[in-house]
Formats: sequence, structure tokens, C-alpha cells
Amino acid sequence: MLQPQTPPPPTDPRKAIILTITCPDGFGLVAAVSGFLNSQGAFIIEAAYYSDPDTGRFFMRTVFRSDTAGLPSLGALRECFAPVAERFEMTWDLVSAERKPKVVIAVSRFGHCLYDLLHRWQAGQLHVEIPAIVSNHKDLARLAEWHGIPFHHLPVTTGGKEAQEEAILKVIDDSSADLVVLARYMQILSPAMSSALSGRCINIHHSFLPSFKGAKPYHQAHARGVKIIGATAHYVTDALDEGPIIEQEVARVDHKYRVDDLVAAGRDLETVVLARAVRWHVERRVMINGTKTVVLR
Repeated sequence: MLQPQTPPPPTDPRKAIILTITCPDGFGLVAAVSGFLNSQGAFIIEAAYYSDPDTGRFFMRTVFRSDTAGLPSLGALRECFAPVAERFEMTWDLVSAERKPKVVIAVSRFGHCLYDLLHRWQAGQLHVEIPAIVSNHKDLARLAEWHGIPFHHLPVTTGGKEAQEEAILKVIDDSSADLVVLARYMQILSPAMSSALSGRCINIHHSFLPSFKGAKPYHQAHARGVKIIGATAHYVTDALDEGPIIEQEVARVDHKYRVDDLVAAGRDLETVVLARAVRWHVERRVMINGTKTVVLR
């Protein structure tokens, strides 16, 4: 009979390793993963999984201590886990929670989401590095400079959108970015750029879609007397504003709200929803499941 062991004392929560898995659903998946980790001397501190009956896919996120005595190195764990993953046809990854993912932020003239992300980053609420901010306008250059982040002004000229996107992709590649965040970047990405950033580009927009498309959506909503407004964060795909949704939030409004009030309430929601989506992505809680996502919170 296995004897219970005393857990190691609490330590820095960043001293952990995150294992993420998606694969065809089947028997024994949880047992195989937990059994493997136990055999390696891993101390699990968080685990979540989901079996999707519609797609027949299994999703799992497991976090375990990286400072447990006798635990193999990250490279050795990857090598030992490979046969388990192959047996169950897993798409998987093992990463250190101490590593800060690199996030490039794209923005135009509305700065509320950028201000919020930078505040959370400086406050230590977002465990990331921000190697670059790109924009098609100069309005927020001083904000980037104040935070010590390189700012790349890449305007869109007539007939020059392809070259501008190539310049953005070069900044992303040169930064070795893990994620791109469109923090109210008011340009439609081309299919080529959307494809290049597949699964690693998050956008934010109001949740009136598809009801109020185009210019001045809050004016349209006000004219129709909406009672609920919201914001949506999603991955970017070729289909405009229709990528897999990561997070949404809503707020009730009424007849007393003017257009400016609706805009202010909408911007508040956008900052919160985008920050959640970014945090969950960099914490590896989000897994794409066809046209939707699984978020293991």
C-alpha cells in the first residue's frame, strides 16, 4: 500500500511546470497523465480537464511544482512523456511557469486597452514581457516611451498595406513574440497576416455584432435603445470578428445613458475582457476547439 507523503512547503507559485494536452477522447487519459507525473515524483498543485461530447476531444491542463526534490529536468520530462503522448495521439506541451511570454501590442488611437494592459504589466498582474508596441498612428508613442518599450510607427499608406503588414510581422518575428494583442488596432488584417498569426493573436471589440456593424456602433445602439452592451475577446481568423471567443462580459444600460455614457461603459468592459483573455492565454488556460475555445480556469 502506498504511504501518504508530506507535501513540500509552500513556495513561489511561479516555480511550477504547466502541462497542456488535447487529444481524441478515450478511457484512461487522466490516469495516464497523473500516473506518469506520480512516477516522476511530481507534486500536482492544479488540474483541470474537459471532455467535449460534440467534438470528441479531450482537453487537460495540469500544474505541478518544479522545485520538488528528485524531479527530472524539464527536458528529461518531455523526453519521458513523449511515449505516453504518442500512445494517446496527444498534442501537448510542457513549459515553465517562470518563463514570461513575449507579447507585442498593436494599437491605433484609442488608448484605453493599452493603458490598462501596461498598468497590469507594471503591477505584476500580467506575467509577460512587452518587447514592442506597434501602431499606425503616433498618438501613443509617448506612453510607450514612458514605459521604456520600443514604439514602431508603421502607417498605412495608399496601396501600401501589404508592406505595412510585412513590417509588423518583422517586428513580431524580431521580438520572438509568443502573442500579439490587438488593443483597439483599427485595421482589418489581411488573410495572409491572419494566417501567419493563427492561434496567437487576440482581438477585442464591442459585442453589438452582428447587429451594429461599421462606423459609430454606439450611436446605432443608442438610436435603437439597447439595454445591454458588452465586449468580446477572440482569436483572429480570416473571418472578420468571428474567431474563437475567449471571453465576454456585459453590462446593463437604460434610457438615461447618452452615447458618451455607452462609449465609456463599453471601454471599461473592453479593458477588463481583454486583460482576462491575455492573462488566460499566457497562463495556457485557453485551448482552441474548432470554432470555439475551452478555457480551463
